[in-house]
Amino acid sequence: MNKILMLACTIFLLTSCGDDEDKVKDQFKVTITNNFSAKDYFDSGTLEAVGPGDDASISFNAGKGHYLQFATMYVQSNDIFLGPDDSGIALYDMSGTALTGDITSMIDLWDAGTEVNEEPGVGPNQPPRQAAANTGETENGNVVLISDVNDGFTYPELDEISKISLSHDGGTLFTLTISNISESSSLPTPFAPGVWVIHTADQLPIFEEGNSASVGLEAIAEDGNNSIISESLSSNSGLVSPFAPGAYNVGSTNEIFSRNGANTPEIEALAEDGDPAGFANVFNTPDGASSPDPIFPMGSYSFTFEAEENDKLSLGLMLVQSNDWFIGLNEYSIYTNGMANTGDITSNLSLYESGTEVDEYPGAGNSQAPRQSGPNTGTAEDKNVAPVDNPNDNVPSIQNMIQITLEKI
Repeated sequence: MNKILMLACTIFLLTSCGDDEDKVKDQFKVTITNNFSAKDYFDSGTLEAVGPGDDASISFNAGKGHYLQFATMYVQSNDIFLGPDDSGIALYDMSGTALTGDITSMIDLWDAGTEVNEEPGVGPNQPPRQAAANTGETENGNVVLISDVNDGFTYPELDEISKISLSHDGGTLFTLTISNISESSSLPTPFAPGVWVIHTADQLPIFEEGNSASVGLEAIAEDGNNSIISESLSSNSGLVSPFAPGAYNVGSTNEIFSRNGANTPEIEALAEDGDPAGFANVFNTPDGASSPDPIFPMGSYSFTFEAEENDKLSLGLMLVQSNDWFIGLNEYSIYTNGMANTGDITSNLSLYESGTEVDEYPGAGNSQAPRQSGPNTGTAEDKNVAPVDNPNDNVPSIQNMIQITLEKI
């Protein structure tokens, strides 16, 4: 009898072991989509009106490769405005040195070509004397330098009515100051509210010399109305970032990073330079592509894995327009009571920093991947991996940066 019981137990144990070994795991697919909205420009804003004897300043962040463009009306005119040439002003030279000092010589007076000129300071259709906005005779011309306009009137030299300076306040922060010095000129004039924009090379965000003015520029140049072009620039300005290749693991613990734990060389490489090579499981080739690359707006990565009850999914991938920030998923439970937790899992993501490089303004830092001279070139720091609780005001919400879905296949 004892031999029969022992044999039965042996058969039971062997059968049980065989069941565990032969247990079929579920197959899953993760899709990671760059959810940023495409934008034309990095940043934009408005300029205050500046009366004779007064000045006004704006501050903004910009990095290597960024340009400044602005426009503000010369009020004692029909459609003349102050601004740099149509391609803007490069804020750094080729060596990465920031532009500073008196930049008045880089600014000009422009004729918008939208309203026939009258004598400056006298014309009845100029803002100080007109009955209403947009009352002058339509010109149907093009934007040209006032020095190229032969209308028989005399216009001041720009340095007789204004002084424009730029300071670099450290890091990526600049301050532009417009001083109206026309009180000592033959024709004192206010400068009307205007607009400014930070853009990249080969962009013409406000006007193109020799071409007709936009409706928004016409409103600024004729009437000091900056609302139309401000709204257009604002809706097309903002941070846009690729996401770099990343890494994942499936198991009982997070082997990619430790929330509030010490950083590692592997997470430093992933978070600073988009290099996940130190991890066992990586995703690096965008869907539809044939080689590793970052994903840009509406681009995606996907990967598949096997999992069973009690497994958790963790992953991380770099926010490229940063020094050491990454999007992280920390031990997401794939099952609850035997049921797979599939669908949109974006709400489980957090923005983290690896604590290995000093932060700069997102999208402008010269030690961030798109602008740095090589990997690992920023100022080092040694902090724990931690959530970014108060990101800069130009950083969208997680849901507006990325979307991650999990599906059972």
